[in-house]
Amino acid sequence: MAKIIGIDLGTTNSCVAVIEGGAGLIIPNTEGVRTTPSVVALSKDGEWLVGAAAKRQAVANPARTVTSVKREMGSLHRVSIDGRDYSPEEVSAMILQRLKSDAEAYLGEPVTQAVITVPAYFTDAQRKATKDAGTIAGLKVERILNEPTAAALAYGMHRQADQTIMVYDLGGGTFDVSVLSISDGLTQVLATAGNNRLGGDDFDLCLAGFLAQQFTRQTGCEIKDDIQAMARLREAAETAKIELSRLTETTITLPFLASGKKGPCHLQYTLTREEFERLTAHLVEATVGPTKQVLEDAGIGCERLSKVLLVGGSTHMPAVRRMVAQLTGKEPHPGINPEECVAIGAALQAGMLSGELRGMLLLDVSPLSLGVETADGFFSRMIDRNTVLPIRKSQVYTTAKNYQDSVEIRVYQGEHRLCRENKWLGNFQLRGLRPALRGSTLIEVSFEMDANGIVHITAKDQLSGQEQDMTVTGSVNMSREDIERSVRHAKAFAELDCRRRADARPTADPQALLRRAEGLLAHMSKAARRRTEGAMRRVRQAQRRQDEALLRQACLTLECLCAPFVEGPVEQPTQE
Repeated sequence: MAKIIGIDLGTTNSCVAVIEGGAGLIIPNTEGVRTTPSVVALSKDGEWLVGAAAKRQAVANPARTVTSVKREMGSLHRVSIDGRDYSPEEVSAMILQRLKSDAEAYLGEPVTQAVITVPAYFTDAQRKATKDAGTIAGLKVERILNEPTAAALAYGMHRQADQTIMVYDLGGGTFDVSVLSISDGLTQVLATAGNNRLGGDDFDLCLAGFLAQQFTRQTGCEIKDDIQAMARLREAAETAKIELSRLTETTITLPFLASGKKGPCHLQYTLTREEFERLTAHLVEATVGPTKQVLEDAGIGCERLSKVLLVGGSTHMPAVRRMVAQLTGKEPHPGINPEECVAIGAALQAGMLSGELRGMLLLDVSPLSLGVETADGFFSRMIDRNTVLPIRKSQVYTTAKNYQDSVEIRVYQGEHRLCRENKWLGNFQLRGLRPALRGSTLIEVSFEMDANGIVHITAKDQLSGQEQDMTVTGSVNMSREDIERSVRHAKAFAELDCRRRADARPTADPQALLRRAEGLLAHMSKAARRRTEGAMRRVRQAQRRQDEALLRQACLTLECLCAPFVEGPVEQPTQE
């Protein structure tokens, strides 16, 4: 049976994993790195770049480089490059294609199915947009999985004792916090909360803005409108943030940042951890409210938490770790990799769906309440937040005017009593009603939320008994025609990218590579050994044919298969 891969489609970095020997295994990319930057760029030569290659040229080519596109999923935002607009789904599809290609190189076979993770607080539109991105990339998305839930799966796989855990997930662009129970193979989400516009990017922007002010004070040069200078500052801010997670101070040096009346201007500033934490204290504090809310919604106190897991690269910041420890009274659990556990959890969910893993069950919840607008503008809830999925609920409504032959239903997601304060999902029209006095026509509206957290809506006129499907008229998601056009573009990009990567990389010494692979076979699982032996045969066949292009691609595949075993086995969480 074909493998279903697990993908953590991150704001800053993405990661792909697969089930090997009953456990999750991170698949390294073709550079041998276990995560891939979520960066896409169109080079000055007209070549699309994804990952590390795109990130390396970002400062020199900021106007044609796209970062943090995940924040815009499900919105009308468009990225304009060289006169063409690209949707967030199209850009995300390029990242997914790269992960798909890396997985195919490792597995030695086509990959067509995936489980993709999203922030728990993603709306219906954002979840649909993520599925659309997978479709454009040539993947059938078998499940959309919440990131904190994925992390809990990765943590709980080898643990038999009953536990209640909190997952605090602060990534590059989003924040989620969930409380889950783990018991005898069952992982159940009790409550979830978060903020889709809060993450490591905000810390970078805050620091970059501060550095821009310091530069202006030092030199008199104003650079806030200088795209390239601000790109350099943003990169330096991210580096400083990372360094201050292990150092108490760091020096930021940016020569020739701008030109002033007296010539080139340079930035040199020594930043202490204390100063950085003071600048960004409001961002750390912004995670406190959702954390308290999730405990209240779950109906438990901190004393009942068995463990607190920190997920996402931004949780390396000491201020974040201190705040979580003070708020919960527990030191964060160290036995989980913040950057890789979400992809591992996605692979475990994929294993459940494919039948590779048995005896495990996952119950997730709806992140936000769902309902319709009443005539007075109030929000009528039909599905409450933190309801276990999948769920179907129905409610009967009546017409507001005499002799209506149609009714418009406006659907929202959120928690406020007023609809205008919630997230509008779209307008739904039900036509063909029998004209009657207001209040006489009874309309049964049914909301169904599937295991992906995606909403399906139907309506039934109880007078006539006729059931009708309702169509969304205000959705921000891509149309079928848009998706099909993007799929064609993505296929062309994938073919060019595959050829470019193979041609640009020098061919490894085939004999040395074969000897190394032979020595690693004993350390591999049966499935990995079978794929490696197949790749070794393809290298030898290409040698006999004297086909340089085929040999280059075969060697690249064999290198990918060997990479995890050269670097050492994946560290597993400690047994409880």
